[in-house]
Amino acid sequence: MAAGAAPLHPYIPADLHLPDYVPNLLPWTTILGIYGTASVIVVALVWLISGRSKVVKTDRVLMCWWAFTGLTHTILEGYYAFSPEFYKDKTGFFLAEVWKEYSKGDSRYAGRDTAIVTVEGITAVLEGPFCLLAVYAIATKKSYSYILQFAISLGQLYGTFVYFIAAVLDGDNFAASTLHYYGYYVLLNSFWLLIPTLISIRCWRKICASFDAQSQKKTKRG
Repeated sequence: MAAGAAPLHPYIPADLHLPDYVPNLLPWTTILGIYGTASVIVVALVWLISGRSKVVKTDRVLMCWWAFTGLTHTILEGYYAFSPEFYKDKTGFFLAEVWKEYSKGDSRYAGRDTAIVTVEGITAVLEGPFCLLAVYAIATKKSYSYILQFAISLGQLYGTFVYFIAAVLDGDNFAASTLHYYGYYVLLNSFWLLIPTLISIRCWRKICASFDAQSQKKTKRG
């Protein structure tokens, strides 16, 4: 980019090379509105369907979470991982619009940062399907339900920590504005720190309680 010339895109740094970049065709309110509405529909459907079975409320809430995060990983992050030129999209395709908008909070996405692509690829291919499996495991009371949830949660925590730490090590300056930084980068990603932490603690306690109960039974039999 020539000195003094206006940047060709809204991302940081201004000289980030994005040939044939096409700005968002949808306003940010529409993008967030569609994503929010779709998420509410998914959660509502899982909540209503789970209410027909003998599943306690805590597990119903967890089913909603795993369905939401599983579809987010598989569809949204899966599209990113396998669509390296989403920023060139001229059709207004919703998933491309999402990543053009989110990249304003973290331009590493538009720039195809190696760490980002790796984390998102693993998340989409492995964690996404396993999250959906967790919904089934909870609904059918499978014996592996807690260990599965525990493993996925640890994976989510690991990926999120790598995401944040890599940003800090690279200067933590990838947002188009303070609003984008705290609204997209900090707030949205904080859910994948808080919720997996709570689920990990719960699963740890459930697993330990199960082993304690088995040990007590063996002791009584002995």
